Amino acid sequence: MLNVGVIGVGYLGQHHARIFSELAEESNRAPESLRFSGGPGAFRLSVIVDSDENRAKEIAKKYRCDAFADYRDALDKADAFSIVTPTTSHYEIAMACIMAGKDILIEKPITATIEEANGLIKAAEEDGVIVQVGHLERFNPVISTLHSMIKDGIIENPLFIEAERVSQFSGRGADVDITLDLMIHDIDIVLSILNESRVQSIKAFGAKILTDNIDFAKAWIEFENAASAIFTASRIAPEKSRKLTLFQKDSYIVVDYQDMEITKFFRDGGKIEKESIKPVRKEPLKEELKDFLLCIDKRSRPLVCAIKGRDALKIALEVGKKIRQGW
Repeated sequence: MLNVGVIGVGYLGQHHARIFSELAEESNRAPESLRFSGGPGAFRLSVIVDSDENRAKEIAKKYRCDAFADYRDALDKADAFSIVTPTTSHYEIAMACIMAGKDILIEKPITATIEEANGLIKAAEEDGVIVQVGHLERFNPVISTLHSMIKDGIIENPLFIEAERVSQFSGRGADVDITLDLMIHDIDIVLSILNESRVQSIKAFGAKILTDNIDFAKAWIEFENAASAIFTASRIAPEKSRKLTLFQKDSYIVVDYQDMEITKFFRDGGKIEKESIKPVRKEPLKEELKDFLLCIDKRSRPLVCAIKGRDALKIALEVGKKIRQGW
């Protein structure tokens, strides 16, 4: 049976633990034939790690597994790990897991630097280890539906994309620039929509407002396939908004991540008509962790592999660099 662990059980990590526990119960109740046809094989949540030992014990007690304050003491207790710790610790922990032959899911961004990301990619390829990066929005039902619309030709050759991802200040994620905390989600999504088209130019503006890092950012990015995109990210907005708009000839499509709805506006004669699509609602994190487990079962490349995580990081870091140059 596969043993899975979670390293870091703060705000987000506790949900990794919860969902792994739920999936384990579902999987272990299912007939073996169904486990491998539509879901992960039998596994269990075996270990919780957090530098706050009391926190580790609290979550571990809830899910009936072992608890450790140091991830190095837990490496032989699981076959795969979710790493849900501050970005600056990703490289050290991930490399230790890879060297121990453990498959890993790393919350975004993959690492703090491109050099670190390249190091993980090289080590994982040499050791045959699966590395998935936690770009959660890839598993939002509206993005799955959007990619189906692209595949079916409903969306083709977007000329311009506008991405907005803003929130009220909560203090979470404030240890990194907003480009790495929020904007990187939309960078990854836009890259997937544009079939990984290379970046041609970047213009950016941003400001520090409440923290020592970039709290507000706008970026204009032009791609080699002639498409352009504007990104807005903020943690100091009056209200939360998560939207993506794609403009193409004679129509535009609005993706609302929060309401999980896609609306297509199109020209019909002299009028603008609209059609709405509401995919079946699913919990994106649960879909992401299911994908991770299936990749382990099948030894297949994740939807957001380490290379794609690095590519999104590279652009996000360049946006931050352009903003600081402007200062």
